[in-house]
Amino acid sequence: MKSVGRVSIVDTVINELRGEIARGTWQVGDRIPTESRLAEIFGVSRLSVREAVRVLVHAELLTTRQGNGTFVTATDEGRIALRRRLDRARTTDILDVRRGLDIVAARLAATMRTEEDLASLQEAMERRTAAGRAGDLDTFTDADVDFHLRIAEASHNPLLSDLYRNMSDALWETVKANQCIDEAGDDPFHTALYEAVRNGDPAAATAAALAILDDYAAEETEEGE
Repeated sequence: MKSVGRVSIVDTVINELRGEIARGTWQVGDRIPTESRLAEIFGVSRLSVREAVRVLVHAELLTTRQGNGTFVTATDEGRIALRRRLDRARTTDILDVRRGLDIVAARLAATMRTEEDLASLQEAMERRTAAGRAGDLDTFTDADVDFHLRIAEASHNPLLSDLYRNMSDALWETVKANQCIDEAGDDPFHTALYEAVRNGDPAAATAAALAILDDYAAEETEEGE
């Protein structure tokens, strides 16, 4: 960490704190140094540090716990903003966005997947099936989202993977709300997607990805009637 100048002191401290969080100096869950220590590190007043911390608490990068200190709660403000937007989005809108991402992810995965990717997909499929048969909705939902995230990762497109990962919370809520666990014992759609990726068939992978989303959309329509 370095001392900061006297111009735009609060903004500079905010930027320094953001930088330390982004660099991993403090991980999510870590308590940051006290106001006094930060003031000493940056060469500014405690009041400037306090105001900078207040701004980052409002941005949801930090949280203050009375009597315990200030802790890191997130590292990416862009992801926080996206999460807020997704929290307000309609399920149909989320499915529309998924449709675009899943088509690209499935097509690329069928072309770019490795043996390691296939093993990872199979493991997620097995967890999904086992959780469905056990009636464990939360574990089923975790495995379902993991499966689709691993499809995105199998595309070996880092930007696509990041976009999908940043939507994972909204995807989790969508899957759980649709209660698709009832079909877990005999789900031809996810099996078809896995087989298409394994066989290196982009057209079949795209069709299977669309079939999964059409099934979700049908479930959503039934629940809304």
